[in-house]
Amino acid sequence: MTARDRAIEQLLAGLDPEQREAVTAEPGPVCVLAGAGTGKTRAVTHRIAWRVLRGDMRGQHVTAVTFTARAAGEMRDRLRGLGVAGVNARTFHSAALRQLRYFGTRRFGGQLPELIDSTLKFTAIAAARAGLQTSRAKNYDLTTEIEWAASSLIGPDDYVSAIAALGRDAPVAPEDVAKVYAAYIEAKRRAGVMDFADVLAYTADLITDVDAAADQIRSQYRFFVVDEYQDVTPLQQRLLDAWVGDRDDITVVGDASQTIYSFTGATSRHLLDFTRRHPGAALVRLVRDYRSTPQVVGLANQIIGESKGREAKMRLELVGQRPDGPAVTAEVFADEAEEADMIARRCSKLIADGAGASEIAVLYRTNAQSQAYEEALASYGVPTVVTGAARFFERAEVRQAVVALRSAAKTDIGRMPLLEAVPTALEAVGWRPDAAPSGGAQREAYEAVAALAALAEQFLEHHRANPDEEGPEPDLDAFCAELSRRASEQHAPAVEGVTLASLHAAKGLEWDAVFLVGLADGTLPTTFARTETALEEERRLLYVGITRARERLQLSYGLARNAGGRERRLCRFLAPLGLDGFPRPPAPGEAAPKQRGPKKSKVLNCSGCRKPLTDARDRKLGHCEDCPATMDEGLFERLREWRVSVAKHDAKPAFTVFTDVTLIAIAERCPGSDSELAALHGIGKSKLDKYGPAVLHLVNGGEVEEAIAMCTEGS
Repeated sequence: MTARDRAIEQLLAGLDPEQREAVTAEPGPVCVLAGAGTGKTRAVTHRIAWRVLRGDMRGQHVTAVTFTARAAGEMRDRLRGLGVAGVNARTFHSAALRQLRYFGTRRFGGQLPELIDSTLKFTAIAAARAGLQTSRAKNYDLTTEIEWAASSLIGPDDYVSAIAALGRDAPVAPEDVAKVYAAYIEAKRRAGVMDFADVLAYTADLITDVDAAADQIRSQYRFFVVDEYQDVTPLQQRLLDAWVGDRDDITVVGDASQTIYSFTGATSRHLLDFTRRHPGAALVRLVRDYRSTPQVVGLANQIIGESKGREAKMRLELVGQRPDGPAVTAEVFADEAEEADMIARRCSKLIADGAGASEIAVLYRTNAQSQAYEEALASYGVPTVVTGAARFFERAEVRQAVVALRSAAKTDIGRMPLLEAVPTALEAVGWRPDAAPSGGAQREAYEAVAALAALAEQFLEHHRANPDEEGPEPDLDAFCAELSRRASEQHAPAVEGVTLASLHAAKGLEWDAVFLVGLADGTLPTTFARTETALEEERRLLYVGITRARERLQLSYGLARNAGGRERRLCRFLAPLGLDGFPRPPAPGEAAPKQRGPKKSKVLNCSGCRKPLTDARDRKLGHCEDCPATMDEGLFERLREWRVSVAKHDAKPAFTVFTDVTLIAIAERCPGSDSELAALHGIGKSKLDKYGPAVLHLVNGGEVEEAIAMCTEGS
């Protein structure tokens, strides 16, 4: 057996039969239908490596298109681990912009139009020129609509008839949108700028119209792989067609059941029609789910099993491969404030029991739902990461930390071993590994810098696992170079914090524990989903959310939006399933049962001004922040001293013992018994058993040293 044969045999080892079929399909059109958690990235990267190792081409001849810079970075890293370098793994926009900058300057008179990050400014200019009275919110909606039209290959002249044919609602009168759209194109032309849709369109035009550019690009790139093919827009498909030309060596990977971005122009039509467009194409289905427990997989199959429409014809029934896990739980809370508070409390408990914060996620339908969870988690001292915020390497604290690392690399610190040099250098920005603040923005910033420090360990570990490939042991300067590479590719490390994300933003991610919240009809599905097509996309959103969970999944909603408010119904996709904890569905011929659970959520009033309390922190304390409360300052300080010592003894953050808010509540209420202590927010049975005697000892005037000994002696 030759060395090449051994390398190929090793590459294929460990693949399941379907993955192996996808990897070893002969050159030509291949369509891989890959369900959630079925190892599609593994299949894609191994297929590229298989083609390279067997001598079809070099890595430089492969273009692999993904939809996020993060996914592209992960693909490049995996390919490097398989011994394949040089693959052009990029997003559509990144790959197109690179080619446009290389070939397009002559076409634009020697200088490309400037690429603009935000189109909102030009939409506002266009609206004014079109004579429309607008607001910032209306300009945002117009921008989204124009981007959708451009991605759908619909121009201003065709816009009105196109949306009428599609039954699509316009943000303002369709004729006005068309006027603004035309004025927007003219405003860009006058300013000499282009947007991201222009990048794709100009590159496609360049390849179509300029033979020299087409010949060079097609000579360079001979094999194409497209990930998440169900999310391709008509404009992206036009560019892909230009890249491929009259060849057919293309592998596409997708899942029609995860089509959730139609608002951007994405359509599963190209995936659904692939085998019709390429007769004789190999079709492979990946259905073995290695991500989630059978309990999670079973619920996902139930949800998507009721889907309708074209996408339903290509749905996959997943087969769980992991051992049994905990049952999926469901719960109805009194209102949204109680839901946020209880979810935050459970996140805190999971972390206290040893779970990593970055392995927990709270997922919701709209970004507007995040604030309640940010506040509730902060009140329990739980760090959070909100997706959709600034990119990791663009965060102010990360930029400052990288500057500190680069500066230190030029000093004596740069000669230290890497794992000593990094924390030493980061002291310049006030970061120390043992000085994590409590929850909120400060904790989020701390964890972002901590992610850089953790990345140094990963970098060194990778080197030690591949010493021949990587050369001498890396120092701080080499680590800074690695950070520069990741920053340029937007390949960010994971930040230690509970993730808060919309269902759209959660696509492509996964966590050990997932809380799917706000599952009330009208929120999911949203009230804006009026057609069957729109409702089916909402169903797929729920399916995507469920399949993000590896082990634990909790579903919930607040019976009322606000305390004492009108009752709401459970999400219509979940209502027929009869999950324990949710209202049961009616039997055949039976009238719909009344909602179970509290009829009206309890209204908590401030102990001072008697106004209803809605903020999570205020509800814990029992009074408004501005209302006076009698707190035993001495007791509070003794509680804090005790907490620090106990946390240090247990080698865990102080907030996991009790948060500041809970200590304040104890110092204000001065509970005299276990039952009074248990009535306070943040004190469950486990904490009552572990810390209750010591806390009551302090409340009764006992010494701090004695309270510490009650929690640490004999442990």
